[in-house]
Amino acid sequence: MSDPTVGIADHVERILSELASAGGLRAGSVVVFGVSTSEVSGKRIGTAGSEPPAARIYEGAERVRRRIGFDIVWQCCEHLNRALVTERALAEARGWTVVSAVPVPGAGGSMAAYAYRRLRDPCLVEAVQAHAGVDIGETMIGMHLRPVAVPYRPSVRWIGEARVSAAFTRPKLIGGARAVYELPPEQGASGACEQPG
Repeated sequence: MSDPTVGIADHVERILSELASAGGLRAGSVVVFGVSTSEVSGKRIGTAGSEPPAARIYEGAERVRRRIGFDIVWQCCEHLNRALVTERALAEARGWTVVSAVPVPGAGGSMAAYAYRRLRDPCLVEAVQAHAGVDIGETMIGMHLRPVAVPYRPSVRWIGEARVSAAFTRPKLIGGARAVYELPPEQGASGACEQPG
């Protein structure tokens, strides 16, 4: 019988590499991953979590993280209010609110539990505003993305039996009809906005 996790790491690496390129991710960016290993295995979310697919997903994501230098946070399941696994140093540097729990497969999810055990000094944080995200198995990562999220369709749309969706974010466009979003070439001071009176 063939190993159903074969190829998962390569697929995750491809998805994340494409997302990084499309979203302009770089060192200092934060990417949130939401993963249902149950869905990857063809089961209903929250019913059959397992470590082997989590290990392959983590491996593929780490390949890209090491190459580009962004940070990855791993979303827990709803039993831990979708808190996120991260390095304590990153949480402190970003001012994220640390919460007290240790994710395990039955409360937090197999993916979060696996990631927690791989970090140097792990902790859980309540919420982040990530620059981009990958959702494997429709785990609903939107609450941890910055506004404004731009849906991204990677070339790999399935990991195992789980649907993959992704997004990157962009700054809000502000202003109205007169707003300019890129500096025109050779722009001088003559176009400055003056307030009457």
